[in-house]
Amino acid sequence: MAAEARVSDFGGKAHVALNDPKLRANFRRAMDGLMAKRAAQFDDPAEWTALRARGAAIRARALARLPDLLERLEANLTRNGITVHWAETPAEANAAVLGILRQAGAKRVIKGKSMVTEEIHLNAHLEANGITAVESDLGEYIIQLAGQAPSHIVMPCIHMNKVEIAELFADKIEGQTYTEDVDELCAAARKALRDRFADADAGISGVNFAVAETGTLVLIENEGNGRLSTTLPPLHIAVTGIEKVVERLDDVAPLLSLLPRSATGQIITTYVNMISSPRKAGEKDGPRQVHLVLLDNGRSRVYADVQLADTLRCIRCAACMNHCPVYTRVGGHTYTFTYPGPIGKILTPQLEGLDCAGDQPHASSLCGACAEVCPVQIPIPDLLARLRTEAVRPASPAVRGGGSGRSLADTLGWAGWTAMYSSPRLYGLSSRMMGLFGNLIPAWMPMLKQWTRVRTKPRFAGKSLHQIARERGFSND
Repeated sequence: MAAEARVSDFGGKAHVALNDPKLRANFRRAMDGLMAKRAAQFDDPAEWTALRARGAAIRARALARLPDLLERLEANLTRNGITVHWAETPAEANAAVLGILRQAGAKRVIKGKSMVTEEIHLNAHLEANGITAVESDLGEYIIQLAGQAPSHIVMPCIHMNKVEIAELFADKIEGQTYTEDVDELCAAARKALRDRFADADAGISGVNFAVAETGTLVLIENEGNGRLSTTLPPLHIAVTGIEKVVERLDDVAPLLSLLPRSATGQIITTYVNMISSPRKAGEKDGPRQVHLVLLDNGRSRVYADVQLADTLRCIRCAACMNHCPVYTRVGGHTYTFTYPGPIGKILTPQLEGLDCAGDQPHASSLCGACAEVCPVQIPIPDLLARLRTEAVRPASPAVRGGGSGRSLADTLGWAGWTAMYSSPRLYGLSSRMMGLFGNLIPAWMPMLKQWTRVRTKPRFAGKSLHQIARERGFSND
């Protein structure tokens, strides 16, 4: 089943979010806590500078050798007994997962947290083909019950408070009474999910890092649901983007020092899972089959551009979101697509196209907070500026949908601007005309309405500086 075509409407959704006091309070409370916890973990500037430089170097080295590392990863995974599937598009990835499940006769799936499966709308595809997929991450489970998409890449239900979750559980979980006690709510989810782990025919997960050197899939989590999802069912399917590969096992430790501290303010997550093979002879647990689906979905196009390829360094910590003055006020659902916040504003337009998400690079103040906290030094403001340019550059081939933001009015307007500033005589004439008639232009005119929608209409001076100087006896020479 193909995903429904979507077009971003950030401006319209942002106005709705800004007028929702409960949503804004939920985000403000959560983000203040996350920023404080991260700051406490990186209180030594020298350590932070050195560690993020190392993390950036590790990711840059992996990307520089990406084609070779992917082939090496496949060879080592295959040698270890893990089957690798390549998918250029979401449809191919969904078909690969569905084919594996059908071959195994699987009808019930338990899922660990995975943003890539959100990207390809895997749950909807499986449901349309008669396979039930249940999210086991607590946040993902909550939004699945609510029928929503994640609003944050680390904490999917961060937009909800405990009262909303209590009401949801009382409504959706059989036998659950209303309670706002957090421990009781967690216990209710644990009880509801326990049998799902035991009954699942297959487990599906994402991947944090895929190690080319050893053919190892690294998954980190805090709840134990990821470990249960990948070891208890007889079949494990991991799905990840091609950019998640790292060269060596030694590369993982510095990244694991950066990711949890940047994401949740933890020194390390509760669980670090390293999967290198299916269950071996004599072992008492683990899946009998392990498959990895490697998704492209436009990443190769991003990789082909020297500057934009920096987007693929991302380790999905969400620190940029937690510090973004835009995201923290409007939330993740405002962004329409899977990846919100600053990283979404540079990744989504490249994956989906500027014709679908061209407004997102403009949903930024370019304050630079995202770049300051990025643990792998992605120059997000520079990439936002580049995408803004690509949206209006004539026939731009660098980004999917490039040039889609350029209109005939823009073309004519800039041609006129160029002509005016290229000719002193024409510039002088234009200045005099604007002084005489510019203030008569109504605010709703196309050339002004985007400005005057949120700002006072500019007023043109009646006389130019040159005219005033001449009147006062100063020479133009």
